[in-house]
Amino acid sequence: MTLLSIDWFFFFEKLTLIAIVVFGSLGIALYTTFAERKVAGLLQDRPGPNRAGPFGLLQPFADGLKLITKEEIIPNSSNKALFILGPGLAMTAALMTCAVVPWGKTIEVLQHTVDLQIADVNIGMLYVFGVVSMGVYGIMIGGWASNNKFSLMAALRGASQAISYELAMGLSLIALIMVTGSLSLKTIVEQQVAPGHFWNIVYQPLGFLIFIVCAFAECNRTPFDLPEAENELNFGYHQEYSSMKLGFYLFSEYINMFISSVIMATLFFGGYDIPFVNDIALKDTLGNWLALLQLGSLITKAVIFIFVFMWVRWTIPRFRYDQLMDLGWKKLVPLALFNMLLTGAWILWQQG
Repeated sequence: MTLLSIDWFFFFEKLTLIAIVVFGSLGIALYTTFAERKVAGLLQDRPGPNRAGPFGLLQPFADGLKLITKEEIIPNSSNKALFILGPGLAMTAALMTCAVVPWGKTIEVLQHTVDLQIADVNIGMLYVFGVVSMGVYGIMIGGWASNNKFSLMAALRGASQAISYELAMGLSLIALIMVTGSLSLKTIVEQQVAPGHFWNIVYQPLGFLIFIVCAFAECNRTPFDLPEAENELNFGYHQEYSSMKLGFYLFSEYINMFISSVIMATLFFGGYDIPFVNDIALKDTLGNWLALLQLGSLITKAVIFIFVFMWVRWTIPRFRYDQLMDLGWKKLVPLALFNMLLTGAWILWQQG
């Protein structure tokens, strides 16, 4: 392959998409921290952050500046290479998940058709699971490399929690795959958008319920925040971290929450589909603006799920660890298996 044979437009198209998605995810995660504090204030009858900038809108930048300017501390007893690797791996895994998400249909740029998806792979759901599974290594490596008993206990909690709930999540998605017949997220969205079809939440309500509960556990969100149980484990697996290493762990949690919300919207709620609107009819009228409306529809659905994440955090107390394992293995796994068998019976009845 020579330099002249490379499709440079395709190369810059994907590079631009990657930059937009990465920086967009970081920006949304930045302001999700602000939104969480505002939601907490609303539920607790207090104003929340309101000093930095108008209505407190510059508070996320103040928090980021504080983290950047904090002293960088690496414990002498830690494994320094792995101590640095842990938060970087957590952040990388969080950002890689969005590579297979279809953010909209297509737009026309300089007489080229640009697909609003970084990579349309036919095993997109397996890719998401593989990358999500990598995220727990960031927790494990950080907790072990700190050489702190509380951090190690938190890392072990995080690993066992991830293993337990990934099983139920995977089983819930097997039923969805049986209905859609595809592992490609783009194909799954196109099936939901097609005339005569409904969103997958209609066909898989139990699968969605199992998935969202497991998403809470995978994101370490209350009531599943056992790896970060401050009153039990002294701030959890990132106890020894400071400055932007701590910031990476904190921001990766919010990016995971955002991407989990986008994945739920994509799999069960039509993805970029605009409810009660004929997208095909609007394409001729709006042109590229339709893609922005579709992106806005997907982000709106994700924001609703993010609010649910926050609402649950400030409403429900944390589980005990035995309750966490009991729910995962004795409740969700059997429910997911039952849902899979029920879906198979329904498909056979439809075909017969």
